[in-house]
Amino acid sequence: MQVNISGHQLEVTAPLREYVESKLKKIEGHFDKITNVQVIMTVEKLKQKIEATLHVPGKEVVANAEHDDMYAAIDLLTDKLDRQLKTHKEKTQKVLQGATGR
Repeated sequence: MQVNISGHQLEVTAPLREYVESKLKKIEGHFDKITNVQVIMTVEKLKQKIEATLHVPGKEVVANAEHDDMYAAIDLLTDKLDRQLKTHKEKTQKVLQGATGR
């Protein structure tokens, strides 16, 4: 999994980078077919915003979160990504198993 982390009006420090990468490793444990991740961190006045795009076979998973604290925003973001990936994984497993919509 290739991870690209960038910041707008924010310097991405080593602890921030390590925290994001550790959270993404946990997500990769649930869905191992992630090829590329683009993370953008932004500061707007008092809000810390983070957006991520995960590239998986057949789909792009996009989520964003904002909070007063960047670490809390990262936690919110990874929770959203994890839920979306679980849903995507369940759908692909149903298709592979030949489930019908009855």
